[in-house]
Amino acid sequence: MSLKNIVRELKEMRDGIGSMSRRGGSGSDGRAGHGRSGSRHSWPSLWAEQQQQQRQGQEGPQHQHQHQGRWANLPPELLLDVIQRVESSEATWPARRQVVACAAVCRSWREVTKEVVKTLEECGRITFPISLKQPGPRELPVQCFVRRERATSTYLLYLGLSPSMNVENDKLLLAARKVRRATRTSFVISLVSDDFSHSSSTYVGKLKPNFLGTKFTIFDSQHPPDAVVLPNNKPSKRQSKQVSPRLPLGNYNVATVTYELTVLRNRGPRRMQCTMHSIPAECIQEGGKAPTPTGTIQSLDEPVSTSPSTKGKKVAVEFSSTSLSADLSGPACSNETPLVLKNKAPRWHEQLQCWCLNFRGRVTVASVKNFQLVASVDPSLNIPAAEQEKVILQFGKIGKDIFTMDYRYPLSAFQAFAICLTSFDTKPACE
Repeated sequence: MSLKNIVRELKEMRDGIGSMSRRGGSGSDGRAGHGRSGSRHSWPSLWAEQQQQQRQGQEGPQHQHQHQGRWANLPPELLLDVIQRVESSEATWPARRQVVACAAVCRSWREVTKEVVKTLEECGRITFPISLKQPGPRELPVQCFVRRERATSTYLLYLGLSPSMNVENDKLLLAARKVRRATRTSFVISLVSDDFSHSSSTYVGKLKPNFLGTKFTIFDSQHPPDAVVLPNNKPSKRQSKQVSPRLPLGNYNVATVTYELTVLRNRGPRRMQCTMHSIPAECIQEGGKAPTPTGTIQSLDEPVSTSPSTKGKKVAVEFSSTSLSADLSGPACSNETPLVLKNKAPRWHEQLQCWCLNFRGRVTVASVKNFQLVASVDPSLNIPAAEQEKVILQFGKIGKDIFTMDYRYPLSAFQAFAICLTSFDTKPACE
């Protein structure tokens, strides 16, 4: 069979898997499971495919072989060549969905695909959901935009320069919903736009502010790689509601965003500082490396290990996307000093009579929400001045309820999105 025929059959298989996933995700009223504001190129179909493979892996070898068919018996050299060609040719969404389809064929295809597809820092391409937890590329930023839906208090993060004419072609990365309570609000972040349950497999993390809106804590559903959680943990009332032994036991405090308290209530730009507990400050040095999770957000290959001393108890798994029974309020940190980000100071424009920053054409509407973050490092680290002036995250308004978000190494899409969400919350003490 020629390579062209193999790729053609792979496309047909991908289309079949995608249609089955969409039918499986439809609601009782016939509408798509991710709603009108979602995208046909979002993560639900991938989730359905991975869960189907997990069920196949739990079956016996005979049943597993029947599911995989002849595709699992391709020579390793041919399989590697096919996936390498697909990965190099399909660089952007929605065409890059074919790379995801390769990983959904069978276990052997998934292992080879995971070897071929590099991390986001190395290749600059978002492929799997785990890419949203990996640091961005060092040179060119990942350009995204955020759409705010006021009616549902939902915020949707898409990949791309700006909204396209056809909404279905926009690649949905993350979604967040603002949840109002009696004394405060919080943001729940998910991979899809219609499921914000903490027990869902699409749960990614959450953002919790204090009462004054001056301090925000970012919680990740996954334990950060190469980090430990300090012991000042607070158990939650939901601790007994463990859904599955594969689920983690808590939210992990990975960052804190602090806004400067404005006593005189001047109308100047907001001043903010972000302490990234899971990212060491040394990572921005030459040769430095930020913690990078690998595998998948919901690990299908890592077995749940139980020792005799833990039998009958709840077991936590590091790489899982679902949550959560307790809030681990102690920051997840390593032995190194955490990275601190600060506002890039704007300049006052006499002719325009406003504060200005150079967003390089990515922001067109003046707003108090607009900001740029740079690294605030200790002089003892000997970080070059050019590196300290490099914008790590910028966020700004381009239209009614449309904002741009550009991020780069060492932030991930999840961390950058959570920081930007702090701009949407009410800050009575800062304005």
